[in-house]
Amino acid sequence: MVLRMESPAPALEVQDWIRGEPLANFQPGKVYIVAFWATWCGPSVSAMPSLIELQQKYKGSGVEVLAVAADEEAATADEVRAYLDAWFTEKFPKLNFRIGLDCTGEMKKFWMQASSSLGIPSSFVVDRDSRIAFIGHPAELDDVLPKVLDGSWRTSDQAKTADRERIARGREEVFLFKVSQAIKMEDWKTALSVIEEAIALMPDSIQLRAAHADTLLHKMRDMHTGLPVLRQLVRDAIDRNAENWLLGAMNQLSNPAYDYTGFPSVERFAMGKELSEHILALKELKDDVKAYSYQLVARYYYESGNKARAEELLELALELVDGLYLADNIKQRWLADLLQTLANYRGQKVCYNAVSAVPENHAKPKAN
Repeated sequence: MVLRMESPAPALEVQDWIRGEPLANFQPGKVYIVAFWATWCGPSVSAMPSLIELQQKYKGSGVEVLAVAADEEAATADEVRAYLDAWFTEKFPKLNFRIGLDCTGEMKKFWMQASSSLGIPSSFVVDRDSRIAFIGHPAELDDVLPKVLDGSWRTSDQAKTADRERIARGREEVFLFKVSQAIKMEDWKTALSVIEEAIALMPDSIQLRAAHADTLLHKMRDMHTGLPVLRQLVRDAIDRNAENWLLGAMNQLSNPAYDYTGFPSVERFAMGKELSEHILALKELKDDVKAYSYQLVARYYYESGNKARAEELLELALELVDGLYLADNIKQRWLADLLQTLANYRGQKVCYNAVSAVPENHAKPKAN
């Protein structure tokens, strides 16, 4: 079974309802938002307030929001029920929509897997005639839902384009999974073959382009072949001036998990300088993306000798992350990572609110 726009909505295979009255079937004439999420997924938790707002805003228009927990990590269904009940009591005591529990994996199979939706949060809009009108991230619902309600969405060019792009992302994720499996086995020939095939089919995919550079430079350590690939990626990112391209290219140059020994430092810093200037000039970034961009660019400034600018960006990132609505464990981990980096850069203990960190090393920034 393949699930896409215009498909009949699959059945509701929910074993228990953690919040709200049970719902056995979709009712004709109503519009449903079916969101798949998990408590351990930061973006899923971040999407909850917007779903609450959508339910409140459109409750008089026949809209019903329901979220499905299909990926909770517990040994038994009873443990999941108890955990979710306590979690919602603490985090969202005034929740205004249904929460269903998929213990058997049926909902996940016939909704997520059938639509090639490999990640959460994912949302599905079921139209008044019980057909799928939209599949995508909950953040897109603000734009999509009014058009679904006035009947203009499913026949629009925007809807058809969105569905084509979603299907392309699904294909991209399948290719990336194949690449990751080949890399685990250090089967470099297969990994490169899959990447090159995928790029030929989807030349505008930053994920595939970045995976190409990453495999050559950071997995295979092949500078001779990898540097030209990275140079082209950087040029294309700057030409497009798009946040995902610029950050994807910068990640190849400034990721703390990578070993840059043997990487030509002069060329690395030259590319990093140009990318950093374009990244910091981007407008209207969401706070989480802005915080990530500051964290990424800070390493370039520190290693190229501008220690003060690196520390300034990390401080800005700390403030942004502190204000984000994220799962507590994710927010604390991010804050701790930023604070640890700041302590390392300063070479002394630093504190932010109740969190503190001491330097792990006393490395000095490189000179310009």
